[in-house]
Order: sequence, then structure tokens, then C-alpha cells
Amino acid sequence: MNPGKKVDQQLYLASNSPRRKELLSLIGWDFKLWSAQVDETPLPNEEGMEYVKRIARSKALAATRKIGVNGVIIAADTTVIGRRENGKTGIFGKPKDQNEATEMLLKLRGYTHQVLTSISISRTQDGTILCDCCATDVPMRSYSNEEIYTYVASGDPMDKAGAYAIQHAGFHPVEKLQGCYANVMGLPLCHLTRSLTQLDIPPKTDVPLTCQATLGYNCPVYSKILNDKTQDNPLN
Repeated sequence: MNPGKKVDQQLYLASNSPRRKELLSLIGWDFKLWSAQVDETPLPNEEGMEYVKRIARSKALAATRKIGVNGVIIAADTTVIGRRENGKTGIFGKPKDQNEATEMLLKLRGYTHQVLTSISISRTQDGTILCDCCATDVPMRSYSNEEIYTYVASGDPMDKAGAYAIQHAGFHPVEKLQGCYANVMGLPLCHLTRSLTQLDIPPKTDVPLTCQATLGYNCPVYSKILNDKTQDNPLN
């Protein structure tokens, strides 16, 4: 990809996540942080994809109301869909305490679950909102109980959906991933790139090359994502 043209409107990342900040910084855009606090409680019987879409949109709209100036706001929400005690799948959000973090990791161990992320981009100038979503199958290795206890005691799981970080060097819970690594971290960069390009904000770097080099991951899906034009339509 060639470097993109200058972005006239200020970009904002509506997130406190250091992982999303790190990932967005890979693409070369200048952006400011503007957190958006919303109630992330799932609604009764809410499906995972509908949940992340609703929360991401709520974050984008909340940040839009706070900023009140021309700009482009990027908001995202990520959740884990894993097995429950009854054998059915359900939403695994951020653990409330260490006990819940331990329970989540025990349930995820040795199984493949899904990580879902929804991105909502709000252009405040005209009220346009773009939505894009990514789903990644994540195979977990059969880590030991002792590994779980050590990892939970470190405090790292407490601000993460599903109670784990794929990039954690000490725990490294995932094996043989075949999908978007950045999505599991919380911000699928190729999905974000194709959405921002619709708003005439092209990337300033080669996104797949930079992402793979930084994360140390040979991504098998980036070409398909960038060439797929079936993401959600703009909502005004």
C-alpha cells in the first residue's frame, strides 16, 4: 500500500485500552484518546454479535456527545463466546474478581471459542456511523491449573474479556491460531482500515506488513478481509 493522503479531521480513539492504543498507533494516523464509559451489561438473551455491536455503537455515540467538534471517532468492543456449565455458549466479559477469572480460564481450557469485535466509527460532521465486525476462532491449549493460578495472581486477566491476553508471553494460552490476531487483542486492524478508507482516510502504512511484523504472526486472512466489501452499511 502507498502512504495515504493527509487526514483533515481529527481522529479520536474512544477507549482506555492500552492494547487498542498500541494497535492503532501501528497504522501511522495521529489520534487522541477520548474515553467513553457505557454500561456493558448484556441484555437478557442477547447474542454475542448483537452485544458487541450495541456496546461499540454506544461508545461511539457517547464520545460524540462529549467531544462536540468535527472529528472521526473510533470505538470498539470485544467479547469472548465460550462454553457454559450447561454446555451452551455464552458471553465471557471481563472477570469481576480472581475467582471468576479462574473459572473462565478453566472453561476455556482445551477448547476452541470465538472472539468477537465490533468497530463503530462516527463522523461527527454529518452523523455518519460505520460498523464493521470480526469473528475469530481461538483454540486454547491445555494449560495446567498451576499456570492458571499463577497467571490470575499476576492481575493481567482482570481487564480482559475472557480473562486472558493472547500476547501474554508468560501464559501464552492460544495455540495454532488461524484468524486475525489483532482481533483477539481487541482491534482488528484490517477491518478498521477498510472502514476508514470508506471515509477517505486511507492508511499511512502497509497495514498487514506492519501488523504481522509487530505481533510476530503470519496472518492467513488479511487479504480476504481487505478485499471483502460486505461489511455493514453506513447508518445515518
